[in-house]
Amino acid sequence: MRSQPQRQALLRGLSDKVVVHRAPRDEVQTRLVWKGGAPTTVVVPVNVGAFADLQGAAAMEQQILTLFAAGHTDEASAAQLTQQGDRSPPRPQVLPSTVRTIRLKHGRMQQRYPSHPRQVAGYLTVPQLARRLGVSPHWLYDRLAHGRIQLAKDPDTGLYWFPDEPTTVEHLQQLQAGTCPQVCVRVPTGDSHPEEHGGAY
Repeated sequence: MRSQPQRQALLRGLSDKVVVHRAPRDEVQTRLVWKGGAPTTVVVPVNVGAFADLQGAAAMEQQILTLFAAGHTDEASAAQLTQQGDRSPPRPQVLPSTVRTIRLKHGRMQQRYPSHPRQVAGYLTVPQLARRLGVSPHWLYDRLAHGRIQLAKDPDTGLYWFPDEPTTVEHLQQLQAGTCPQVCVRVPTGDSHPEEHGGAY
C-alpha cells in the first residue's frame, strides 16, 4: 500500500492541471484535467459564515415559515429540511438553532402553553414513547413531520399524545422494520385525547 506522499506524487504524475473554483460560496468545485485531456470535476460543500451565503437560502427561509405555520417544531422542521438536502452554514445538516433563528427573525413565536401534566394515564408523550421503542425522540418527530405518523397535537397542551396500548408500540415497530408505510392516529371530536385508529396501513 502506498503512503500518502506516494499517492500524491502519483496523482501529480497522472494529472496535467487542477483548477479550483469557489462559486457559489458554499461549494468548492475542483476540476482535475488528466494527461490526455480527460477532465474530472468534484464538488465539495464547504462551511460558510452566514445563512445568506447558502444556495437556496431564500427558498429555505420561506419553507421554515411554512412549516412553522403548519405546526412543526424547530426539530421536526430541521429534520425535514435536512432530508431534502438543505444545510446550516456551519454544518452539513440543518440545525434546529438555524430554524429558530429564522423563525424569530420574522417574529414567529412558539405558543406558550399553560402548565400541564407531562404524564397522563393511558397516554405517552413523544419522549416516553421513544424510550419504549428504543429510538430517539427525533426519530418520531421526523416521521410526524413527514406524515409517516399521522397524529394531531392536543390543542390544550400542544403535545403529541399516543395511546399507551400494545398496538401503538406494535404498529410503530412495524414502521421501524419497514413492513408498513404509515401509522395513523385519529383525534376524535371533543376534549378527549387521541385514540389510535386502524393501526398501520
